[in-house]
Amino acid sequence: MKIHVQINSLKEGDKLESWLYQITRNTVIDYYRSKRTMVELPDWIEQPEPEEEDVIKQELALCLEPMVKELPDKYRKAIQLSEIESKPQKEVADLEGISLSGAKSRVQRGRALLKSMLNDCCLFEINKDNQVISYEKKEQSCKFC
Repeated sequence: MKIHVQINSLKEGDKLESWLYQITRNTVIDYYRSKRTMVELPDWIEQPEPEEEDVIKQELALCLEPMVKELPDKYRKAIQLSEIESKPQKEVADLEGISLSGAKSRVQRGRALLKSMLNDCCLFEINKDNQVISYEKKEQSCKFC
């Protein structure tokens, strides 16, 4: 049926065999995709409850605040404006009197410094979506957490 309906899409008659093969291949793939069954994940794969994710975010936010204060002045201002006050980087550049690329660099370097501080302090478990699902302090004497 598909071959008869799609015959007008054949541009070169000498490639009929490969064209027929491609339509057949796609039809078979579509058939098996439609018959695919969803399998429930096993119980041993735990997903954190939404409330648990919120608790983790709140705890990490409390750790980040003193870390931001430890950043060098130019990076602290860039992170404060961009990440905490949610200002666009163009506005950060204007407020700091620097170019847009300079503001982007400062924000990226500030983020990298914060990431380094966090990784020095804690071990993180990250899911496939790159979200923190749990963490553990490396040392109980971490001065930030």
